[in-house]
Amino acid sequence: MRPMGRDQSIFSELCPKSLSRMGRWLAFLFAAAALLAAQVFAQAPTSSFVRANGPQLVTPGGRPLLLKGINLGNWLEPEGYMFLFEHGPQSTTEIEALIEELAGPEAAARFWKEWRENYITRDDIEFIRRAGMNSVRIPLHYKFFLNSDEGFPLLDRVIAWCREAHIWVVLDLHCAPGGQTGTNIDDSVGYPWLYKSPEAQRQTITVWKRLAEHYRNEPTVLGYDLLNEPIPHFPALQPLKRELDPLYRRISSAIREVDPNHVVILGGAVWDTDFSVFSAPFDKNVMYTFHKYWMTPDQASVQEYVDFRTRYHVPVWLGESGENTDDWVRQFAALLEKNNIGWCFWPYKKMERSSALVSIVKPAHWDEIVAFGQLERGTGNAEKRIAARPSADDVEQAFSELLQNIRFAKCRVNEGYLKALGMRVP
Repeated sequence: MRPMGRDQSIFSELCPKSLSRMGRWLAFLFAAAALLAAQVFAQAPTSSFVRANGPQLVTPGGRPLLLKGINLGNWLEPEGYMFLFEHGPQSTTEIEALIEELAGPEAAARFWKEWRENYITRDDIEFIRRAGMNSVRIPLHYKFFLNSDEGFPLLDRVIAWCREAHIWVVLDLHCAPGGQTGTNIDDSVGYPWLYKSPEAQRQTITVWKRLAEHYRNEPTVLGYDLLNEPIPHFPALQPLKRELDPLYRRISSAIREVDPNHVVILGGAVWDTDFSVFSAPFDKNVMYTFHKYWMTPDQASVQEYVDFRTRYHVPVWLGESGENTDDWVRQFAALLEKNNIGWCFWPYKKMERSSALVSIVKPAHWDEIVAFGQLERGTGNAEKRIAARPSADDVEQAFSELLQNIRFAKCRVNEGYLKALGMRVP
């Protein structure tokens, strides 16, 4: 047997000199195997979850992950403009009130149940996969998760389809208790009471803790986007900025009590654009998100977020953009990828307009529904509104057709939008 060189010292420590040559050889093999196993173990991923690793996300296998996704907006938090209600009801509650006024409480309840069952189906997720996207962001309304369990079966089903399709899921609290913006997008009452109401904050923490407990062992869920677009640009609301970071810390702490696995995602103030509210990261597994609409898609529009990533060595992600021409979308998506910033454009589906992956065909008599929705609201105007109501048959046909038209098979695929994002047209 040839000399063993520097390995002899290891061997000598492991085995007494009185051992036979065969015994020594076996002991050496055992030590070498143990050393190799330790090296392999050290290199193996320590998590089954996507995680933040310096300025990027990495997969459970440790590979860099650049997100390319779409927002499933209007499913659990309907917004007026996606129904063509530009000058009518805007918030979820206002839209629900209009439909109940026209169809009656029982029919309205059935409508929304079927809406939530069929707006996002396996066909939709499969289409997103075939288009080449790797992620979705799901906007949530707190009411389905606070004093109700209705939201969990709906989410579980979509997450299962995403798991099959190898699509990552971000959960986004779009409508928080009390409202984080005071506008229609969070279904608030006209002021962001979340920052001033201890009860609204308690409820928000309860919602996130329930979500985290439910999905803490689900690797398909990438992370938790704590508050969508907090604190608008309105001058009277700027003092609320100081409340945002402490609230994020409280929510994150509650999540970490039950879930150490998922990425916590923090959006800036002023519709997710203002990162000046942040100091050094308070969580080791955190990503920061910004939203950008209707600006020139040049380096200056993203440089502050690139600088923030460099300063704090954390991932940044474009959680929303779009609602623009295909050419603008093409330029902005290319700019983001040039800067190694993952993206999630808005939205996946809406009525008629082509600035989405797919469009819902407008049902018969929908213009009459829109016109009625533009009338002055309130019970003080009941006589005028009752006189102007579309016929019961037209209302029934419009809502019945809408529930059919939201199904993927009935939707129109917008090839220009897909190509602008660099995706395939299935």
